Amino acid sequence: MLSLLGTIVLVAVGILLIATRYVARRVGHRRQAKALSCKPPRATVPAGFFGIDSFRDLKKAGKEKRFVGRIRELHEQYGTTYLMNILGTNCIFTIEPENIKAVLATQFTDFSFGRRHEVFGPLLGDGIFTLDGAGWSHSRGLLRPQFTRDQVADLDQLDIHVQRLIHAMPMDGTPFDIQELFFRLTLDSATDFLFGESVDSLVSATNNQIGISEKSVEGKRGFADAFNYSQDVLAQRGRAQGFYWLINPKEFREANKLVHQFVDYYVDKAIRYVESGKARVPNEQGRYVFLEALALQTKDRKALRDQMLNILLAGRDTTSSLLSSVFYFLARNKRVWGTLRKEIVERFGTDAEKGADINFHSMKDLPYLRYVVNEALRLLPPVPANGRTAIRDTTLPVGGGPDGRSPIFIPKGTVVRYVVWALHTRRDIWGADADEFRPERWAEFTPKGWEYLPFNGGPRICLGQQYALTEASYVIIKLLQRFQALENADSGPDRGSQPVMNHTLTQAHDKGVHVRLYTAN
Repeated sequence: MLSLLGTIVLVAVGILLIATRYVARRVGHRRQAKALSCKPPRATVPAGFFGIDSFRDLKKAGKEKRFVGRIRELHEQYGTTYLMNILGTNCIFTIEPENIKAVLATQFTDFSFGRRHEVFGPLLGDGIFTLDGAGWSHSRGLLRPQFTRDQVADLDQLDIHVQRLIHAMPMDGTPFDIQELFFRLTLDSATDFLFGESVDSLVSATNNQIGISEKSVEGKRGFADAFNYSQDVLAQRGRAQGFYWLINPKEFREANKLVHQFVDYYVDKAIRYVESGKARVPNEQGRYVFLEALALQTKDRKALRDQMLNILLAGRDTTSSLLSSVFYFLARNKRVWGTLRKEIVERFGTDAEKGADINFHSMKDLPYLRYVVNEALRLLPPVPANGRTAIRDTTLPVGGGPDGRSPIFIPKGTVVRYVVWALHTRRDIWGADADEFRPERWAEFTPKGWEYLPFNGGPRICLGQQYALTEASYVIIKLLQRFQALENADSGPDRGSQPVMNHTLTQAHDKGVHVRLYTAN
């Protein structure tokens, strides 16, 4: 009886201590907020006990392929900045440019990736997209030489893959999924550019030097399906907040293993090359190859694999997403297709003609091409949502008080999320036609820096921005030189500028982008 009583007393004392600390912390936060002239967020979304209702709501939206759409709906209902608790974690959702600027730039040191390393770790390990601090700085320093202008402007190697892309396309109007080919193109070009050897999936998607096919065949999962599935699970883990560790199915572990085996081919090749004594940076072709530079510093296979997977994710998924969206919109707008093709043919001629040289500088002389790419990035940004976690008590500039213009106090541990797609379709910024694909808006309006963020901003702005834009622009030019007509071949009702998207770490068209292409005379 005494031992039971003692246990009850200890539990009661423990609960009292926790409650006392909680109250003291809340009082301290209120005092800090008042001293900093902060006010509570303008709106709080009803979340239910422990934020379970909000978690269920977002989980359901994710399953229905409308996660960022649901966040946008909440912004339309509760304003540009609101508080929502998800499984015990307070999250501030904001599409205020001033707040995003604070998180990514002016108050950069107040925020980190939070749990991202643990959430993404099973697939991506320790790399530029999972690390903070010194680890991130080191990874970025290694990558920077890969994306110098000379490296990005070298189009000869890219052209090999683009020609293979064209040869893989039906030229007689037969419907096909152009997104699937874009994924293979960007995998080939990224492995060539970053690792020094292409997987050549456009040559054969079911057989390569690695021994793991790009496509799934005869019930055996390929690299693409495994990589995409693993990213989908990572997105689910992220939405579970502190309970991410509960989401770790066997299929996820097996998919991660296959992806790692795929990349290990390049790891082992690089280590053997360095051990041969032939490795130099840049190599004998005058190219800086990221993998070779990294292998000169370490022979740790996991460290090499992690870094490669992080950058492969960016090199493959984001550019293929952009290209797919461009052709999704072009297939639905003959006027834009005609205007863009006229600009390209007048500048460079058709594929059969000997026109002007296509290079890094001449591509920049095509304003309408730039408008089309910018508009696709606005409406369907490859990375539609992002976020950070406060590592100390801090503030956000706006979003508090009845008018939403006062600062907000952000306690340590608060997650700040921003959905770029919702920012890019704010009618008060982009106009009443913000949901429409209209490239001409870029000739009429220039957004302020933090109103348009397809490549993020601040110290962690995308290093590969110019590489992605150069690759996408070159592919568009070559395809419009070759083909005179493009038609939509997607089945089912047309959703216009808001297609069904699969949101993982990046986003892709859920059912592909089916088109018909006709060769130019």
